[in-house]
Amino acid sequence: MKKILVAVALLFCGSIGYTQAQETDLTQKWKKGILVEEFLYDKAPFPSCHSATIAETPTGLVASFFGGTKERHPDVGIWVCRQENNKWTAPVEVANGNQEDGSRLPTWNPVLYQVPNGGDLLLFYKIGPSPSTWQGWMKSSKDGGKTWSAAKMLPEGYVGPVKNKPELINGELFCASSTEGDGWKVHFEVTPDFGKTWYKIGPLDKGSEDLNAIQPSILKHGNGKLQIIARSKHRALVESWSTDNGRTWSPLKKTGLPNNNSGTDAVTMANGKHVLVYNHVLPPGDLAKGPRTPLNVAVSEDGKKWKAALVLENSPISQYSYPAVIQTSDGLLHFIYTWRRQRIKHVVVDPSKMKTKKIKNGEWPGGNPVAGEVQDQES
Repeated sequence: MKKILVAVALLFCGSIGYTQAQETDLTQKWKKGILVEEFLYDKAPFPSCHSATIAETPTGLVASFFGGTKERHPDVGIWVCRQENNKWTAPVEVANGNQEDGSRLPTWNPVLYQVPNGGDLLLFYKIGPSPSTWQGWMKSSKDGGKTWSAAKMLPEGYVGPVKNKPELINGELFCASSTEGDGWKVHFEVTPDFGKTWYKIGPLDKGSEDLNAIQPSILKHGNGKLQIIARSKHRALVESWSTDNGRTWSPLKKTGLPNNNSGTDAVTMANGKHVLVYNHVLPPGDLAKGPRTPLNVAVSEDGKKWKAALVLENSPISQYSYPAVIQTSDGLLHFIYTWRRQRIKHVVVDPSKMKTKKIKNGEWPGGNPVAGEVQDQES
């Protein structure tokens, strides 16, 4: 187990470490609007899990994640839980990396997408020894995730949405994607017919700082204007903008928000405001990688100026990571994320009840509520 000795001053805001009482006060301050906090399951036939995704279907919420002995192990499969009568069903394995020769490869990063107007529920995932060698696959469900079609491989070299949900833009499904084999690069994989045919846009220009980024999320600003926010190796979240519905994109550029080289997600709400869920962590010193705690939520009206809204997790034990967020038809926000690589957690938020405060100079207002020794469980 890797241990990183981190003072709150070093990680977040330059002050001396918090007392327990101060930490409790900060925790409660950043919980406004939270309605439900729950785990998808208490027990499962696998010890480790990661990379959750969630979708609203006509029959209820569906969640998916990968689980097995540990990440990269051949027994890692894609699991699904469904919400029935406000309770989650037990995890069921719906996809794996079984090969024709009897061997098995690990699976990775499922992404769910509900086709509008009563269409299928799509499940994208990857099979391969590593992120630099994986191949995209997909399945579909006509009954809200109860049963699934046979697996279908995407065209050679396509991986589908690499981590975060696709967005429907002018009738085409834009899958924000990335590759890691020859340096980190962001691109888009677009399907006009929900997985039957595909084409690519990109990779995006890395900009003057030669930024390495992966795992983008798409935000919609209206009138053809789009924004992506992505993970990077450069101690900051990075962004790119399009003014022509995703056909062309500006060079990658750092935002004013920190990044610990871990995944994020974002969504544009029905009222036009944007929600970002991420670890607001500036790694210590000049390191590119930092602890995956706390897990934060920020809100913006323009995708540029962000306000602090929530702290979903703040324990010194790391690995609150790889979040996903959606807004359901009732207006509520649903967050789902890895909890210490042991379980998947689901949090429901009423966005109208969130209390926000400006993030200035990349610092969480009042300091981020994590103190002491941070235990980073796994990379």
